[in-house]
Amino acid sequence: MSTEATATPSSSLVPVFVRLKLTLLRNGLRQSPGRTAAYVVSAAAGLVFAAAAVLGLVALRGNPHAGTLAVVLIGMLTLGWAVMPLFFPTGDETLDPTRLVMLPLRPRPLIRALLVTSLVGVGPITTLALVTGAVIAVADGAAAALVGALAVVLVVLVCVALARAVATSSTRLLTSRRGRDLAVLGGLFIALGAQVVNIAAQQLGRPDGLSVLEPLGGVLRWVPPAAALGAVEDAGHGAYGRAAAGLALTVLALALILWWWQRTLTALMTSPDSSTLQAVEKDSARRTGGEELGLARLLPGGRTGTVMLRTLRYAWRDPKSKMSWAMALGIGLLLPIVYAAQGNGSIYSSFSASALLGMQMYNQFGQDTSAFWMVASTISTPRDAFEELRARALSLALVAVPYVTLVVVGSAAFIGPWSAFFQVYGLSLGLLGGLLATGAMASALFPYSIPSEGNKSVAPGQAGIAWISLFGGFLTAAVLTSPLLGLTIWLHVAGLQSLLWVLLPVGAVYGVGIATLGLRLAAPRVVARLPEILAAVSKG
Repeated sequence: MSTEATATPSSSLVPVFVRLKLTLLRNGLRQSPGRTAAYVVSAAAGLVFAAAAVLGLVALRGNPHAGTLAVVLIGMLTLGWAVMPLFFPTGDETLDPTRLVMLPLRPRPLIRALLVTSLVGVGPITTLALVTGAVIAVADGAAAALVGALAVVLVVLVCVALARAVATSSTRLLTSRRGRDLAVLGGLFIALGAQVVNIAAQQLGRPDGLSVLEPLGGVLRWVPPAAALGAVEDAGHGAYGRAAAGLALTVLALALILWWWQRTLTALMTSPDSSTLQAVEKDSARRTGGEELGLARLLPGGRTGTVMLRTLRYAWRDPKSKMSWAMALGIGLLLPIVYAAQGNGSIYSSFSASALLGMQMYNQFGQDTSAFWMVASTISTPRDAFEELRARALSLALVAVPYVTLVVVGSAAFIGPWSAFFQVYGLSLGLLGGLLATGAMASALFPYSIPSEGNKSVAPGQAGIAWISLFGGFLTAAVLTSPLLGLTIWLHVAGLQSLLWVLLPVGAVYGVGIATLGLRLAAPRVVARLPEILAAVSKG
């Protein structure tokens, strides 16, 4: 009797969850015509893309590199399923299992129901179409077709199960403030991914461009679930042992993902989260005496250390500041790679690292918004303003100098030549110092507000001020760096290439000197314009 009572709910759980997802989708589309139109357009675009990709894969049938391309495609598809829940956690309301925590559900029936529910939607249909097209492109013979049918099922199940497992293990992060900040970085992830796709498309568009994928395909052929697609090609060539191994690896990966999903789901639905008293007490017990931990212990004392810590926390916690820093770091590193992939590589492209990070110094007080009044209350003399600006510049330099070093060294190593390293590194440090100087001055003369809500980075009516601040300051920084550039040109013209190494120490000293001078010139202007700065940064 008890066995039948427990079996009935478990067997009826799947259709209940499927109806629940369809109901959520239907009710969500009823909220507004705009949302319905956006969903229909995105679904149509996804299906058109899938159809075009399938036709392209089928057209490659018989190509010697078709198997490699199909394996790489499945690897990229799996990666997309794994990372999308981290950046777009609100795309599917059923991804949050904590909504079901009060229901008397066992883990295994719940996982079965959620797994089947995950197969409902445009994403799984698109994935099914792409995997089917990849199988058709590589299958050759009855044995390969049979293995291909199993591979399609395994790949789709691995993708949706992986997405669910990642979403479950990250549920508390994604529903927290840090998770929302992570979602803001989804735009950067898409931008970087688009650049990677652009580079790959240019490489593949060359004659016999598919051959460049062979090394990557050789590795992914043994990485689940792409191993299942490799098994299809192996079965077509009569390598049944390799085919069985590829399928076995994919089945093992699916089993491990489901096991991980069950463990994280059980822990999530039975343990307290950070909002409960137990978690708060546990966190308090770890902090003894209220001492600062981590980086805070390494910062200098007094006002400088306090302002540096506050600035770094803003950069890490505030969504707009975090997005700005992430874009500067990502694009500054990506541009040299893009230029190199396009055949226009140059070590001088590493100047982008100094330029983009140095521009983070602009509009320093706008990042404080209306809370700037607390900073203004601590500034009464030019000395106070200088220490405030110096601490903000030091916090930026704490990240910028190692980052610029990394980009320049990487550009010299992979693009070359090493003979230009000293001059490029010295000029980069000089440019960074010039941007810190002009950024401090622009923060005093052209402050503007950054709205805390929405996607805009400038308050209405202040766009002109922002353009003057950024472009005017950048041009001024370029002029300030011209003595270093003139010295570089003179050494080349005079045939003194053996002395180009002096540009590194000269650039470092010049950058520090020009940044210090700019901070000292900006300090009295900050003191004189405190009311105007507060009014300007409080409009958002």
